[in-house]
Amino acid sequence: MSKICQITGKKAMVGNNVSHSKRRTKRKFDVNLFRKKFYWVEQDCWVDLNISAAGLRLINKLGLDAAIKMAAKNGYLNA
Repeated sequence: MSKICQITGKKAMVGNNVSHSKRRTKRKFDVNLFRKKFYWVEQDCWVDLNISAAGLRLINKLGLDAAIKMAAKNGYLNA
């Protein structure tokens, strides 16, 4: 399972850990990602998505059908 949101396309970023002496070492900023099932009324089926917290807020705002269509148009979803 890749750590990419299927609605927003968010993925892990790379940055630095900065110590007190300003020494920098590489680190990864992971996405707030979780697996969630949604009932898609228009298709009359259940959909399993890897979704970030921002993607969940987007689904609550636009609705599942509009969010999935937007994600498919942007190439984040293979549906």
